[in-house]
Amino acid sequence: MKVTISDVARMAGVSTATVSHTINNTRYVSGETKEKVYQAIAELGYTPDASARSFRTGKKKTVGFIVPDISNKFFGTIIEAVENYLSAHGYHLIIANTKEDAQREENNIRLLSAGLVDGLLVASTMEDFQRFDQLIPAGFPVVLVDRIFDVKKYSSICVSNFQPIYRSVCRLAAKGAKRIGIVGGLPRLSSTKERISAYREAMTDCGLPVEDALIRYGNSMENSVQSCLDELLEQTCDAIVVCQGLMASETIIYLHQKGIQLAQDIDLVSFVDYDSNFYELYSGQMDCIVQPAEELGKAAGEQILSRIENPDAPVFEKVLTSAYRPYDNPAGWAGKK
Repeated sequence: MKVTISDVARMAGVSTATVSHTINNTRYVSGETKEKVYQAIAELGYTPDASARSFRTGKKKTVGFIVPDISNKFFGTIIEAVENYLSAHGYHLIIANTKEDAQREENNIRLLSAGLVDGLLVASTMEDFQRFDQLIPAGFPVVLVDRIFDVKKYSSICVSNFQPIYRSVCRLAAKGAKRIGIVGGLPRLSSTKERISAYREAMTDCGLPVEDALIRYGNSMENSVQSCLDELLEQTCDAIVVCQGLMASETIIYLHQKGIQLAQDIDLVSFVDYDSNFYELYSGQMDCIVQPAEELGKAAGEQILSRIENPDAPVFEKVLTSAYRPYDNPAGWAGKK
């Protein structure tokens, strides 16, 4: 049975008018009352129809951005680029952190789309498109960022890394590497699936066996790569591809602590997805796949404002490309534009 505004009012202990004013920001409502209303909305899973007149009372000039890990500098760079673009166009940005938890994402989508924001940017941690789709009010502006679904119902901005990973594995093989390991992100994510697919195809084309033991998975959070590295080192890997910037920086530190020298004891392909002098210290010792994080954020800001102004416009898909920088040709390798 569909949850109604009356159900929300009953749980929050307020009138339906107060719920409406809270959602649409059409009259002063105390902070305490707002909190009760939003809590009831989240618990009941109330989703107002974006086409309803009360939902279109007026724009809030605010966009929500749901990210999987706010402490990850990749997402921090994207957030900053989005905020800079939105601010220049008179909009504010609200950030929600899911910590790669699908239930937290669901709660935040319900809350933000219930009238707090005009549109949503989402770097989703969900694998189930149907679950995601059921959370979005009809007609509500949404743009997927970095992570997408097979079903192309929502506009999206992402980065393709297939060719850079394919090239990096082939380069390692040409240098004589026989046991190339890879550390991907969460296996359910579209970005991880693409990167592992590129690795598998390159290994096969280079005549190297594809072994499940050489494919490990971490996530976007801190301290997820060490166990993966231990397992790959036990497999006597002579090269490793690390498909995420935070995990790559932790890999460099971990290998250094174990006395393993880059480009001598082991070859490393590192994702670079935020500007940092840290990477420059090792730019001559490892290959880099540089992510256009700032460009990704700006494009996301542009697209969400476009959808807010034209919610019925055709679905828009933009795919950016990363840059592959071998360490023996490091000119311009850094992530700065």
